[in-house]
Amino acid sequence: QVQVVESGGGLVQPGGSLRLSCEASGIIFNVMGWYRQAPGKQRESIAGITSSGSTNYAASVKGRFTISGDNAKNTVYLQMNSLKPEDTAVYYCRVNMGYWGKGTLVTVSS
Repeated sequence: QVQVVESGGGLVQPGGSLRLSCEASGIIFNVMGWYRQAPGKQRESIAGITSSGSTNYAASVKGRFTISGDNAKNTVYLQMNSLKPEDTAVYYCRVNMGYWGKGTLVTVSS
């Protein structure tokens, strides 16, 4: 059974940092992506990584967020720096373009 579990969300002040984790079990990941959905908005793709280490980022997070992976742990991380209030959202992980986690809430507020 495939499970995808995100963790690391929380409340942070503007300008702060958080690191999210996404662990997949029951599947070997070839590609993992981070998505987010803000209140009243559609879910958007923000970063992705392949098992070979290729990455891509949405323009809104490029230069502030870094995605990385640990193939041995089947885990992907999202380091988020210089957080802004508009980064507030539920962050989701998607594995191999098919399996979603339940999300972790990130709130950026003073």
